[in-house]
Amino acid sequence: MDALTEPGLLVSMLLVAVCAVVICLAGVKLATVVDQLADRTGMGEALAGALLLGMATSLAGIVLSVTAASRGQAELAMSNAVGGIAVQTLFLTVADMTLRRVNLEHAAASLGNMLQGTLLLCLLAIIMVGAFAPEYTIWSVHPATIVLFGGYLYGLHVIRSGQAADMWQPTQTAETREDRPAEDSASHSLASLWCWFLGLASLLGISGWILHHAATAIASQTAIGEAAVGILLTSIVTSLPELVTAVAAARRGALTLAVGGIIGGNAFDTLFAAASDVAYREGSIYHAVSDSVLLWVALSIVMTGVLLMGLIRREKRGLGEIGFESVSLILIYAAGVGMVLMRDLP
Repeated sequence: MDALTEPGLLVSMLLVAVCAVVICLAGVKLATVVDQLADRTGMGEALAGALLLGMATSLAGIVLSVTAASRGQAELAMSNAVGGIAVQTLFLTVADMTLRRVNLEHAAASLGNMLQGTLLLCLLAIIMVGAFAPEYTIWSVHPATIVLFGGYLYGLHVIRSGQAADMWQPTQTAETREDRPAEDSASHSLASLWCWFLGLASLLGISGWILHHAATAIASQTAIGEAAVGILLTSIVTSLPELVTAVAAARRGALTLAVGGIIGGNAFDTLFAAASDVAYREGSIYHAVSDSVLLWVALSIVMTGVLLMGLIRREKRGLGEIGFESVSLILIYAAGVGMVLMRDLP
């Protein structure tokens, strides 16, 4: 597809709907496959959530962002990336609602999830620093991109080392769910599980490529700007795997995986910005975006901080049978949507 074959508005909306269905179905299966891989490989739910589930469910989004950046669409690329982080954090409230007996953050508190959340805060802050740092690039790549890649890899090392050292553990309660192998973890061979994983991940990547073309058409044929399309449409659709996998994992009792998949996926999603900067050949992508995009980076930092507070406080029950952090996340996200609508819509 190119500018000459840009789909019409109706076709674009249908493509978005079809991709949303495909992404949801693939996400449900991914939750089961990664849960079994976590048990069979000895990786553990928290790390598997960050590495396997987080990366796989992020493929649609990263393909969309990199494709957009390579075509000079900085607003769409970055808004899709940071908008996805915010909405995926919001999705934890849905998983929390499905767990009626106790708040999700109470039952899923773990060292791995706490470390991943802290890493996410650092990576989001690096994006903000990049936007306000001097507009200096090396072969059109800003130094913040190098720091993002290096910081992510070093963060994974710290998480793995921290879990191995076992210097901090949450207090065990009657509602705490430990990371234990599921009874059906040996029902499939390890090779078949990896094949399922790679196949589903490829399907998500193709969906992201199709979504880019649909989003571009919607932005050009309506009064909605690229930033609003990325924040309010593509970031939600490409984040649907995180929603369905978080809910599916919570229902399976894999609560650490449910939270770890979201936080780990968010940490990986910060690399959307780094990959987009590499693909963007017109200079620093951090300096090519509007204040609306930077607003969502700041909101993502606030939402992640609230989530970490919930994991530390571990409230068993709160307002409406969900924790204070879930209520706060809903309010923060709603406020962000309102600000984007006021800024970017005519």
